[in-house]
Amino acid sequence: MRRRDLIAGTVAVAAAAPSVALASENESPTDAAPLAVAGVGLPIIAGGRVRNYIFVTLRLHLGRGQTAERVRTKEPYLRDALTRAAYRTPFTVADDWNVIDVAALSASLMRSATTLVGRGAVTRVEVFSQVPRHRTRTPAG
Repeated sequence: MRRRDLIAGTVAVAAAAPSVALASENESPTDAAPLAVAGVGLPIIAGGRVRNYIFVTLRLHLGRGQTAERVRTKEPYLRDALTRAAYRTPFTVADDWNVIDVAALSASLMRSATTLVGRGAVTRVEVFSQVPRHRTRTPAG
């Protein structure tokens, strides 16, 4: 492919992007699609040792008047805050090392979102999928 054709295609896509943004501004703010946060690896810690990792895909439901672009710029900070919180106070379910405590994860991420993005920016956190690195057995006892 010629370089000139590649650049022309990139410019055409960039020129079309503002029209898509304008179309989404005409919709009501409550109809905004949730923002997907993919592939956060969180540890399962039991007895002071990392027993497993769970890769979590999240959906952040945005509050009234929030745009996905504004929250997306803060996504790396939200991912970092979530990972740090998972090491500080693990989201471990006592009898299963293959899943995460969804309520604790949601509460932690909501607190971080209030600090990083602003109050009311994220209304709900939905855990879309949980994939363990290893299928491990929890020892009886």
